[in-house]
Amino acid sequence: MRVFKTRFFSRWMRKTELTDSALRNAVTEMGQGLIDADLGGGVVKKRIGLAGRGKRGGARTLVATNRRNRWFFLYGFEKYDRANITDDELEALKEIAEQLLARAGTQLDEAVQDGSLQEICDEDKIRG
Repeated sequence: MRVFKTRFFSRWMRKTELTDSALRNAVTEMGQGLIDADLGGGVVKKRIGLAGRGKRGGARTLVATNRRNRWFFLYGFEKYDRANITDDELEALKEIAEQLLARAGTQLDEAVQDGSLQEICDEDKIRG
């Protein structure tokens, strides 16, 4: 399993109390079917709790996934900032998801090297 966050998501995440550990835990939950909404096109919505606020008042994340071994955190927002994303934003995220999910492993490695993706979990490298 490989878990990534985009450069855009990483910038947003620095303004919150979210940690890479919380993202990995969210992927574990999603792998067990605990997804808040399937938005189509390989994009799912997952709530992640923030300290003192829990999941209900915490962060909303939009994740591109094949639901097996690839997870890309694309976009995040806190509930008090906005209720949801627009249809146009969702369509753009679906296009990004399609592109990311189609990449070969070597292309993902290159994206990590150039900084466009940050890898937060690679079970193959941990085991290897």
